[in-house]
Amino acid sequence: MGDRSYEPSTVDARWLGVVMHAAFFLLLGGALARFLLRHPGEPRSPWIIALCVVLAVLHLLGPRIGDPGARPGRRHTAWLALVVLVWMVLVVLAPSFAWCAVPLFYTGLRMLPPRAALFLVAVLTVFVVAAQVQLAGRFDPNLVLAPPAVAALAAAVFLQMERHTARQRVLIDDLIRARYELAAAERREGTLAERQRISMEIHDTLAQGLSSQQMLLQAAELVWDTAPDKARAHVRTAASVAEHNLAEARRFVHDLAPADLARGEGLDQALRALAARESGAHLTVRVHIDGDGRLARLPAPVQAALLRIAQGALANVREHSGARSATLTLTLLDDEVVLDVSDDGHGFDPAALPDSPGSERGHGLPAMRARLRPFGGTLTVESTPGEGTVVSAAVPLEAPR
Repeated sequence: MGDRSYEPSTVDARWLGVVMHAAFFLLLGGALARFLLRHPGEPRSPWIIALCVVLAVLHLLGPRIGDPGARPGRRHTAWLALVVLVWMVLVVLAPSFAWCAVPLFYTGLRMLPPRAALFLVAVLTVFVVAAQVQLAGRFDPNLVLAPPAVAALAAAVFLQMERHTARQRVLIDDLIRARYELAAAERREGTLAERQRISMEIHDTLAQGLSSQQMLLQAAELVWDTAPDKARAHVRTAASVAEHNLAEARRFVHDLAPADLARGEGLDQALRALAARESGAHLTVRVHIDGDGRLARLPAPVQAALLRIAQGALANVREHSGARSATLTLTLLDDEVVLDVSDDGHGFDPAALPDSPGSERGHGLPAMRARLRPFGGTLTVESTPGEGTVVSAAVPLEAPR
């Protein structure tokens, strides 16, 4: 939970311990001076002085009562018992030493369990009352009632403060534990988000590129003997796709923009470059842009998300639709930007698709929705078996300032 040696409660407790030590020695010195001034030359004076020295030495050798923490062990309890015993002998010999009990109250309350501490306070209070009555030379109700009342009040306040401090310490421990648990949860959430990001990037870039390379190499193999020039063209195209995929992989590892956007191209140019790469003998991809002049004002994360969605949608078209042509349509309206990816393939039933990103055939659409979610966007899929498919991604735009 961290180092607490400099917490305010610890500093305050040590400061209070120093004050109690100083108070004890002031009371002890004052009582000794009072005794020597009022009873000069008495036979008991050497004994009084010797007991005062012993009591002072014991107090100096005792534990630092200002330190919070665990209750002291038997050695400290024996030390406290010896200090109290010496003080009792002093009070019997000279009642003026009774007020040295005040610091001993605090020491007992700090060192002993509550019941033992209250018993010690009661014993000390009895000695204080007896000493005051002896000094007064007559019975005084105030001397009998005032010390117990003050001792009871001081003990009650101290024990209440101790319970309050213990509750605060428990609360602080709970808060620190909750902070660490929250940090761990945030780390786990960040890890899951990063895994999802990487899975989407792999699906939309590397998987798409590898699929294109496979198709190009298969086509090259088919015509290798009959049309070597065409085969070499397929191989060169596959190498170009591999080079582009390598650049994409390096960028998404560092969470950078797609390669086409990173080169300074706008979203319209990036879509045209994507269409050119995807167009081939089996698929023709066309691009329609509406609102070219305002596309540059689109936030970079929105442009990157739309480009990735276009890549994922074309990957689905190439792998699953059997289409001969596809169209990318980007429309910038007053309040939203819309990307439509349509094809003339065999279509499907959208309700029959699995909704889990982890399924083999259901990764693309959930990944697209995940990309749109941070921007409040929506993804719409319209398809009918035998009539092609339209995937529409819409991202709302912020109102002009």
